[in-house]
Amino acid sequence: MKKNLIAVFAAIMVLSSFMGCSKKNVVLNKDKPLIFFNRQPSDPETGNLDMDAMNWNDKTFYVGVNDTSAGVVQGNLITSWLSDQDASKIDRNGDGVLGYVLCMGDAGHNYSKVRTKGIRSALGTWNNSYDERNVKEGSVTVGGKTLKVVELDGKYMTGEDGSTWNADAAVGAMGSWAEKYGDMIDMVVSNNDGMAMGCLSSPGYPQGVPIFGYDANADAVEAVGMGKMTGTVSQNVDAQAATVLIVIRNLLDGETGDAGRAKGIMVEDRYGNMISAPVDYNAEKRTLLAQNAIVTATNWQKYTEGSRDKGISQIAGEKKRVLLSIYNAADNFLSSSYLPALKYYATLLNIDLTIIQGDGQSEDSCLKNFMYLDTFDAYAINMVKTNSAKSYTEKLQ
Repeated sequence: MKKNLIAVFAAIMVLSSFMGCSKKNVVLNKDKPLIFFNRQPSDPETGNLDMDAMNWNDKTFYVGVNDTSAGVVQGNLITSWLSDQDASKIDRNGDGVLGYVLCMGDAGHNYSKVRTKGIRSALGTWNNSYDERNVKEGSVTVGGKTLKVVELDGKYMTGEDGSTWNADAAVGAMGSWAEKYGDMIDMVVSNNDGMAMGCLSSPGYPQGVPIFGYDANADAVEAVGMGKMTGTVSQNVDAQAATVLIVIRNLLDGETGDAGRAKGIMVEDRYGNMISAPVDYNAEKRTLLAQNAIVTATNWQKYTEGSRDKGISQIAGEKKRVLLSIYNAADNFLSSSYLPALKYYATLLNIDLTIIQGDGQSEDSCLKNFMYLDTFDAYAINMVKTNSAKSYTEKLQ
């Protein structure tokens, strides 16, 4: 009897020890890698970063593009191109004024704001406001001649369903602008390629008028190559997509400190991988930002679809599961450029992506599918609204 009791006691101790070890090996959701991308946690009014979200845990980062320089690069693209043109051909009605219309994205999105400011600043129409039509008269040099610049109209492109950056809204706006302003329109500028392509497809688009976008979507790059679009700006989507997944992979493989956000991005990893495009890191803001690049008729082939980063190759290691959300299934840039890049690099990095796609309006369209969180090793979040980070982190408590 005594021997049996000893045996039972020993078994209980072993089982307790095993359960204790198992419990120690469980990683709580709140301690797993969390990457925000494309939409930075911030106040849509002030632009102030949500540092509570960015300091959620020591494995939280934001991956995006250098939005501070985005508008400057787009503005420089426009003025540089104009400087080499014939003013008599740009000024269609010969009134000495360069009149342009502006497709604006989302009043609550930092990217839309900086691009609008960059465009208006370059053309001299910036009036310390991101509002529609709140501009002043500017000037620009075209082929050695100075022309006055007037923003004939600027409009946030919101669809009937409430979605922003809406290409269909741009189609309608272009038609209305053409009817209202006629040959006063000398140039069309857009906060993104989706809206620019919407303008191009509008029956009212004045053929031959220069048009500039931003994103370097596959269809826009092709349009640049064919001479239909004048220029666009690449936000290096491959660098962004690869960085999102490389950081997750590093953290899940046990890398900490600088190695967690640098290996494979700023320095070679153990496989010799390192992305080719420059990515900057800001420790205070916990951000990794790709750099913008101008796309014109002279270099468009470099940005054609399928031009993946050759610096990343297949790695070994255990497959990891990542839950990833896309704020809007209908967003042209995310669906045609970002998502294919994510899928491509996920395969190379042995990451199994479960993808949620929202409707671009309601945060719940993503959050309602933010489920079975314990089954994932990490999370990558593209919010509908930039001030919604807490809605996601609360689910990870």
